[in-house]
Amino acid sequence: MSTLTAEPTAARTRPEYKVTGVHVLRSEWAKLWSLRSTWITLSLSLVILIGFGLIFASTYSSRGGDGRGPGSDVQDGIAVALGGINFAQLALGVLGVLVMAGEYSTGMIRSTLAAVPTRLPVLWSKIAAFGAVAFLVSTVAVFVSFFATQGVLSGTDLALGISDSGVVRSLLGAGAYLALAGVLGVALGALLRSVAGGIGLLVVTLMLLPVFTGLLSTDLQDDISPYLPSNAGGSMFAFHQASNTLSPGAGLAVLVGWVALAVAGAAWRLRRSDA
Repeated sequence: MSTLTAEPTAARTRPEYKVTGVHVLRSEWAKLWSLRSTWITLSLSLVILIGFGLIFASTYSSRGGDGRGPGSDVQDGIAVALGGINFAQLALGVLGVLVMAGEYSTGMIRSTLAAVPTRLPVLWSKIAAFGAVAFLVSTVAVFVSFFATQGVLSGTDLALGISDSGVVRSLLGAGAYLALAGVLGVALGALLRSVAGGIGLLVVTLMLLPVFTGLLSTDLQDDISPYLPSNAGGSMFAFHQASNTLSPGAGLAVLVGWVALAVAGAAWRLRRSDA
């Protein structure tokens, strides 16, 4: 009689899943592209920026630059190409708010934070993923708008070439500004945890603050206006610098400071309060 003995086998255990920055970033990247609003809003930003630029260029060209009608009072070809940047910044900023605050409105944030208990990597990953996408899409849009509008403006006094001094800097500055506007939206969404509240504060910050500042005395306007987020950002892509505006580098530093302040507030609330 023989006895069969089972050979010892190594226990097959599932490898422990570690929460790392790369894993969190991959998760947020997948969530970003799974949202229908991402595709719609990014496409809308492209259409707005290029469409408004072509409208302004066509108006200027058809009127011979005589100073009449929309788009005919601009001073350079970059301003024409970026004629829709105020609307594009709003579209990207709103998408940034939705990327973060949307999870709070649906309750999905609880699952997200349960998977990443340290919390802050979620914020950093959302900012990195959305900021990279916003910069890429915005930069492509501003270059396409430039070449499209210059085709219309050919032969006018606003015609520019890509090799002209300051053109590439202005276009890259516009892409960076739009990306930072989107990151600002993410931060405001995390800070307020409300889609409506985040969008409202975004509109106030980027569009209404310059209007309110215009009600102040001239001296106060000159002291405050250049440091507002939208005005500082505008100096990043301005082809001709006005006397009362910041240099492109200073404008970038000021805008980054505003965005960093909002991100710091969002990080503080994310760590200190429950979802």
